[in-house]
Amino acid sequence: MKQEILEAVKKAKEQSKPRNFTQSIDIVINIKDLDVNKPENRFEEEVSLPHGRGKEVKIAVIADGELALQAKKAGADLVITRDDLEELGKNRKKAKRLANEYEFFIAQADLMPLVGRFLGPVLGPRKKMPKPIPATANPAPLIKKLRDTVRVRVKDQPLIHTTVGTEKMDEEKITENIESILDVLDRNLEKGRKQVKSMYIKTTMGPAVKVI
Repeated sequence: MKQEILEAVKKAKEQSKPRNFTQSIDIVINIKDLDVNKPENRFEEEVSLPHGRGKEVKIAVIADGELALQAKKAGADLVITRDDLEELGKNRKKAKRLANEYEFFIAQADLMPLVGRFLGPVLGPRKKMPKPIPATANPAPLIKKLRDTVRVRVKDQPLIHTTVGTEKMDEEKITENIESILDVLDRNLEKGRKQVKSMYIKTTMGPAVKVI
């Protein structure tokens, strides 16, 4: 299937009109013989793409003291302190904006109870509750890994829609990223990728190109 994916990626890029921004490349997979009404058939995984997403994702770190300093040094897009948490708890509009703007959240472990209290109502429904790390940890490796990470989930519909790169990336690298998404199917579905009913590749604004 690798060659078919590669050809579809090339075609999706060719058929996409130039835009004044770098478009993402997305994959849409429809799955057959999967009853999503059964909770055991729903799944969610975070996949670190071997060649990254091709564009930066925004990461917020909730921390105090040394961990906050380390997070800034590691390039976190936002550092939220204990005091900021309380303020966000009072300003639901601002909290929602943050929850939508930042893809991943990391939190100092001992601040998690406060995170749950003040940000849980906006992060929980978006499946963005923070990954806890010890106050003494170096957050740099986790931040670096999350930059390359996408969420792969099957929820209400038997389908997966996720980003696998950008139009500026090499087609071979995008194809290898897609292979890592198909590996998720092999881990979570009874018949693995054989349960793929159809698969499409598209740029953000471009037409969908059928792979199978």
